Amino acid sequence: MGLHFLSSVGREGVDVLRALCPAPYLSPSPCFITVLVLPRNRDLHGSGSLSNQRFFFFFSCGTMPPPNQTAAPDQPFNLSISRQESNIPRHGAEKNWVYPSEQMFWNAMLRKGWRWRDDDLAPHDMTNIIKIHNQNNEQAWQEILKWEALHAFECPCGPTLKRFGGKAKEYSPRARVRHWMGYELPFDRHDWIVDRCGKEVRYVIDYYDGELNRENYQFSILDVRPAFDSLDAVWDRMKVAWWRWTS
Repeated sequence: MGLHFLSSVGREGVDVLRALCPAPYLSPSPCFITVLVLPRNRDLHGSGSLSNQRFFFFFSCGTMPPPNQTAAPDQPFNLSISRQESNIPRHGAEKNWVYPSEQMFWNAMLRKGWRWRDDDLAPHDMTNIIKIHNQNNEQAWQEILKWEALHAFECPCGPTLKRFGGKAKEYSPRARVRHWMGYELPFDRHDWIVDRCGKEVRYVIDYYDGELNRENYQFSILDVRPAFDSLDAVWDRMKVAWWRWTS
């Protein structure tokens, strides 16, 4: 889970960024699915005022026809139909996962009931939405690779991503404990299923509010770790916790 009118992304800026595609229904040409709930009237340079108006951006994938890259009948401007290949290897395929195009995002929003006339949206806003979305997923994968480095000898070819799912309202035990200690809850949670050379490993990703980096569109603080559902995962968590404590 930036916009042209965003100068920072915090609880004020992004309430939800989550993946919606259920794990069992990944398509042959997969894509990431995101819901963004963002305030209006703010730009990357900090000008403009915030209101309570929010945008909802949806993209869906799964067992479905080829992506709809056709402009909507009443669309006010043209959007790019180009799709960027991610750096995230897709399990069982030669190519990596592929991100949606601006036009695919737009069409998906319309299918979910969004009405563009209600919002002051410009072409560059869609471009920045795609950049925020893509960077967020790239950041999550890099964090997973740090954990997977513990198993480099076990899986020399490296891990691949099999499937993923959003659980925005299912707070992890770690997030709940942090909240009891006075910290904010994450605005989103993902579970990513990674294939480690034939072994499935589940990673929990909690997304916390951060400041928007205008150079690379990174905006979230990620807490990524293997789920406590295997002895290997428990041992990895214990080792890393000890290293952090003693370093």
